[in-house]
Amino acid sequence: MMKKTYFRIAVIAAACLLAVGCRGGSGGNAGDGAGPDQDGPDQTAVDPLWKFCTDSLEMDEGKVRSGDYFSTILMRGGLSAQEAYNLSEACDSVFDVKTIRIGNVYRTWKSPDGVLEYLTYDIDRIRSIVFCCTEPYSAYYVERPVLTETRTADVTIRSSLWNDMLEADAPPLLILALSDIYAWTVDFFGLQQGDRFVVVYDEKTCEGETVAVDTVRYALYTSRGEEYPAIMFDQHDGGNIYWNEKGESMRKAFLKAPLHYSRISSGFSYARRHPITRKVQPHTGVDYAAPAGTPVVTIGDGVVTSARNEGAGGNVIRIRHNSVYSTAYLHLSRYASGIRAGKRVRQGEVIGYVGSTGRSTGPHLDFRVWKNGSPINPLKMQSPPAEPLKEENMAAFAEVVAGYHDMVAGAGSGKTVLQNTDNDNSVER
Repeated sequence: MMKKTYFRIAVIAAACLLAVGCRGGSGGNAGDGAGPDQDGPDQTAVDPLWKFCTDSLEMDEGKVRSGDYFSTILMRGGLSAQEAYNLSEACDSVFDVKTIRIGNVYRTWKSPDGVLEYLTYDIDRIRSIVFCCTEPYSAYYVERPVLTETRTADVTIRSSLWNDMLEADAPPLLILALSDIYAWTVDFFGLQQGDRFVVVYDEKTCEGETVAVDTVRYALYTSRGEEYPAIMFDQHDGGNIYWNEKGESMRKAFLKAPLHYSRISSGFSYARRHPITRKVQPHTGVDYAAPAGTPVVTIGDGVVTSARNEGAGGNVIRIRHNSVYSTAYLHLSRYASGIRAGKRVRQGEVIGYVGSTGRSTGPHLDFRVWKNGSPINPLKMQSPPAEPLKEENMAAFAEVVAGYHDMVAGAGSGKTVLQNTDNDNSVER
């Protein structure tokens, strides 16, 4: 909080140094990115965000409605059709006005005599664009300050990961980051009561709202007495950056599941009664119930050996991953663009979409795995680890692990461990 206070003091001080006259015209050029011309006889502070004088202007806030165009918003603000056109033309190299989105906030700023001086449009939570609405027309971007904090979360599963994250005062966005890191280790649809996540992560906030979970630095998942740590350590080789405490990659040869599914509707069995034929016959795969159109990804790198309709299996994609493993994805509604026999695919790449083609009672994915030519239960498949941490980095890695152990031991859930303010208001583009 101390650093945040100092930052606010610095912003106020900077605003005082940027004292300018409340303008009658915008000045500046479209696209210069520096804000309006700040020369003028009356010396008063500009707003540190908008970079123009707001004290003497009347602000009205609204949201882009269905059927709105940039020109109609300007005309509601008081510009003529010709003036709205001229402003759009002058600023088209800075911002494509056709990209305004329904629901986004805009503000009109008028002088006491009703002249529209500025229009500000929020692109997202961080970035906005300012249009100077009197000649010479111009436009420039502004960004709100973003605060980055390294925080901890301690979440025990009681009802659902989503609800328990909220109860632990952790952002639900953290779930997405954890699901990526543990995609090869944890079945997030099979979490049990009592399972626990302890996480050290970077959170970016803007005006009190979480805008990103930027980096997970350390995580420890505990289930049935077994611990599964994940430590971020970048070897700067463009490869994996998450490892367990032994220096083994968290990225395995295969994903745990080929899609986000709602439930397993049928398991691996040699004596299942088929729901349509009513005959007892082997079902050497796992059926994942999911809405039609759900993306299906390949669980590992490989080569597509076929992508065609196979009758009872419907639209099927078969992939050979190596000399040992191959997989098949059945009942697809369609294939992803470019998927054909001979196509090389990468782990996590979308290859098709859930459907109900062939002999099927409803939308689902029938997923099958073969090891050395024999079918195996996908849910019990042991996936070999990828390349381990380099030996020369093990000592530095051990120090990082010890540091996170100390950090987690000294911090409760939600406690800020390290705080940093992005003073330059930079954001990823």
